[in-house]
Amino acid sequence: MPDSARTIAWDDFRLIDAIARAGSLPAAAALLGVHHSTAFRRLGQIEAMLGCPLFERHRTGYVPTQAGEEVVALAGRVDEDITAVTRRLSGQIPAPQGEVRLATSDSLLADLLLPMLAGLRQAQPAIRLDIVTGNTPLNLSRRDADIALRASDAPPDTLVGRRVGGIAWALYGPTGSGMTADASPWVVPGESLPVGRGLHRHHQHLPPERIAGRFDGVLGLTGAVEAGLGVGHLPCFAGDARPGLERLSDPVPELAGTLWLLTHPDLRQTPRIRAVMDYLAEAIGARRELIEGQAGRVVPGG
Repeated sequence: MPDSARTIAWDDFRLIDAIARAGSLPAAAALLGVHHSTAFRRLGQIEAMLGCPLFERHRTGYVPTQAGEEVVALAGRVDEDITAVTRRLSGQIPAPQGEVRLATSDSLLADLLLPMLAGLRQAQPAIRLDIVTGNTPLNLSRRDADIALRASDAPPDTLVGRRVGGIAWALYGPTGSGMTADASPWVVPGESLPVGRGLHRHHQHLPPERIAGRFDGVLGLTGAVEAGLGVGHLPCFAGDARPGLERLSDPVPELAGTLWLLTHPDLRQTPRIRAVMDYLAEAIGARRELIEGQAGRVVPGG
């Protein structure tokens, strides 16, 4: 039975956090400067005290259970609180520091975020970024990521954040190719690509023989148009920024999306999370004309 008379000590939190970060007991023990057997014995005592397992044991390593994730999250908050109080008492201003896991799509990273991240590094050198790309939204409630920059018409109610802009889409072709919407092949998003429904509907009228390829990522779709595979609808922040592409239409209103910067409510006041979100919101706002399709010029005859 769990020992209700005892509580978890700070060293216990540090051990659990180290195991979660390292993924194994030997690596966690090395981080803390203790022997592997000591870490193994102490973890068993903590789990017995709490009455539930904190990690699932796999051949590939230790994976936190739901209870383990809660303890790891609490350990992070306690660590930051201790650091902030210590610095404040010693007359220092706490600076944001630590790791921030940022989830976004391949295209947003390549065509929008990378220069911003370089600026963020200069502004906040104590923050380490862990970038996760993919077209499937991660579960911030399960701490798959700390912050997400996503195109979404309806972000989950469990997250908080801000709308940082509208995403305009227009038709593009390779620069100087003479390709047109009426006479050229098309490249289109695959059914698995989570873009707005309007984009998939927009291509339903195309005969199959006009479609040169389908792509499950916006970055691949952009590269295909730039390589000359066909014309295609692309976000203006990607199309207008690439010299190898020319815009063949004005932004199409029914294809427009919304760009959100999101985090979990438990993290929004964490200094490192707030610092990254504030910086990115300002940097994205400075490029709003590009993102919302106001910076491009339509090539006549497209």
